[in-house]
Amino acid sequence: MPLSDEQCNGLDNPSFTIDTSPAPEVTANSLKDQNAKEVPAKSSSKRNQLAYTVTDVPPWYLCILLGAQHYLTALGGIVAIPLILSKELCLQHDPLTQSHLISTIFFVSGICTLLQVTFGVRLPILQGGTFAFLTPTLSMLSLPMWKCPEWTQNASLVNATSPEFIEVWQSRIRELQGAIMVASCFQIVVGFTGLIGFLMRYIGPLTIAPTITLIALPLFETAGNDAGVHWGISVLTAFLIILFSQYLRNVPVPMLTYSKAKKCHFIKIHLFQIFPVLFGISISWILCYVLTVYDAFPSDPQRYGHRARTDVKGEVVYQAPWFRFPYPGQWGIPTISLAGVFGILAGVISSMVESVGDYHACARLSGAPPPPKHAINRGIGIEGIGCLLAGAWGTGNGTTSYSENVGALGITKVGSRMVIIAAGVLMILAGIFSKIGAIFATIPTPVIGGMFLVMFGIIAAVGISNLQFADMNSSRNIFITGFSIFSGLAIPSWVQKNSEHLETGITQLDQVILVLLTTGMFVGGFFGFLLDNTIPGTKEERGLLAWKKVSGDEFDDILEGEVYSFPFGIGHKCCTGSWLHYLPFCPTSTSRGPQTQDPCTAL
Repeated sequence: MPLSDEQCNGLDNPSFTIDTSPAPEVTANSLKDQNAKEVPAKSSSKRNQLAYTVTDVPPWYLCILLGAQHYLTALGGIVAIPLILSKELCLQHDPLTQSHLISTIFFVSGICTLLQVTFGVRLPILQGGTFAFLTPTLSMLSLPMWKCPEWTQNASLVNATSPEFIEVWQSRIRELQGAIMVASCFQIVVGFTGLIGFLMRYIGPLTIAPTITLIALPLFETAGNDAGVHWGISVLTAFLIILFSQYLRNVPVPMLTYSKAKKCHFIKIHLFQIFPVLFGISISWILCYVLTVYDAFPSDPQRYGHRARTDVKGEVVYQAPWFRFPYPGQWGIPTISLAGVFGILAGVISSMVESVGDYHACARLSGAPPPPKHAINRGIGIEGIGCLLAGAWGTGNGTTSYSENVGALGITKVGSRMVIIAAGVLMILAGIFSKIGAIFATIPTPVIGGMFLVMFGIIAAVGISNLQFADMNSSRNIFITGFSIFSGLAIPSWVQKNSEHLETGITQLDQVILVLLTTGMFVGGFFGFLLDNTIPGTKEERGLLAWKKVSGDEFDDILEGEVYSFPFGIGHKCCTGSWLHYLPFCPTSTSRGPQTQDPCTAL
C-alpha cells in the first residue's frame, strides 16, 4: 500500500498526535478508522495503530531521528556499566581510560545491533551491555588476587600513564575478556543447536524472578556510595527522573515540525516519557557545572561534596583524541580462569532467558507474528556471538537485548527494523568519535548515584514482576520465592566474610566456589530452579502455562517469512535443501517469505 504524504512524514505516529491547528485531534482510534479504509479488513487493530511495522521503511530522515531516540534511550544503561566497573578495575581515578571503555562498549553494541537485526531474530531490538554480567564480574574481581592495590585508591598517587598502573587495570580486564569469551561459546552452542527450547521447559517465573531481582539488590552499596558523595545532587537527579518518567509522562510538549501537506505547524510530543533519564541527568549535570563555577562545592578533595564538581574530571575531554578506532585485543591477549568462566555462565543463562521474553514482547509491539523457534535460536546464537565480540574488544561486559528499547516501541508506535539499523550505525559512530565517550566520563559521581538509585530499583522490580505469571496465593510459590531471594543475599554475604572456611587446598577450585557462592543471582537462581522443579506443583500453579502463552492475534497481512527469514534472499538461495529443515536456526520452506528486489525491503 503506498504511503500518503502525511504517512511518509511520520505524522500518523500516535506520539505526534496532538496538533494545535483547528483540525480535530488525531487519536489511536481515529487512526484505526482511517487505516481501515486503506488496508484489507483482515488487518489486526494492533497493526493499524502502528505508524510503521517491522517490515516498513520510513523516510531516511525519520530513520535517523528515531534511531537517535533509541540510542538515547539506551544511553543511561550503556554508560552506567563501565562506570560501575571502573572502581573494581582500579580506574576510578583514570577518567580517560573510562572514556575509552565507554567508546568501546558503544562501538561493539552498534555492531551487535546490526548483526541481530540483519541475521539474528530480525526484530527491531537494540543490543547493549548487560547488568546480568555485573554481579559475577564484581564477585570475580573481589577475589584476593584481583583486589585493587591501596595506592590506586589515592588520586595523588595514581599516574595513569605509568606502566605499573596500566598493567594493574589491564590484567584485570584481560581476565574478564577471557571469561566472557569462553562463556559466550556456551550461549552460541545453546542458540544454534536449539537447546534454548529444551532449557525453557524447566525455567519459569519462580526461577527468573529471584535471578533478575538479585542482579540489582547486591548493588545497593555501589548506588549508596556514589549517591552519598553529595546527597543533595543525587536526590535531585533521582527526583527529576521520577518526575519526568512518572508524573509528567503524559504531558505533551509543543514542537515545530514541517510536512508537505501542512507546511510548518506545531505538534505535541511526549518528550518526558521518551527521555526521562537523559533530561534528569542533563539538568543535574548543568546545575553541578553552575555550582562549580561559583565555587559552591569545596575545592579540597578531602571535603564532603568535592566530587560533585564538574572540573574533577574535566581534563579528560581535552586529553581524549577526536577519533579512536576500538579494535580486538586492544588491552592485550585475554587470559582465562575457571572461576571467571563459571561465574559469567550464570549471567549468560539469565541473559538468554530474559532475551526470549524480550523477543516476544518486541514482536507484539512491532506488528510482527510471534517469533518462530528458528528465529529465537538465531537470536540467542547471535547474542552469543555479540558477547564473544564484546570479550574480544574488551568492553568488560557482554551484550543482550535491551528491554528499555522494547518499551520505546510501545511509546513511539514505530516498529520498523530500519530505525534500529540507523540506531546501530549511530552507536558505531559514537564509539569512533571518542570525545563523546570522554564527555560521558565527566558526569559527576552523585549524578551517577542518583541515576543508579532509580535504575537498580527498576531492575529489581522487573525481576519481581515475573511473579505475576505464577499463583502467588500458593504457599509453595511463596516459600520458593522468599527462600531463593533471601538465600541469594545471605549466603554471598557470609561467604565474603568467611571465605577461609571454604578452602579446599586446590586454588582453582577455591576460586570457582568463591565466585559462584558470592554471586547472589547464581545462588538465588539455583535454589529457585531446584525447588521449582522438585517440589510438586501444577504447571498452572508454577506459572509455566501463562509464561509460555503468546499473543493469539492474527497476522494474515504479514507473512512469517517476510519478517523472520534471512535477508537479501539468502533463504531462497542457500536454504532450499530438504535436509536444511533439520538445522534449528534455518527457516522452513513455508516461512521463507516472498522474494523481493527492493534492497530496503530485503533487509
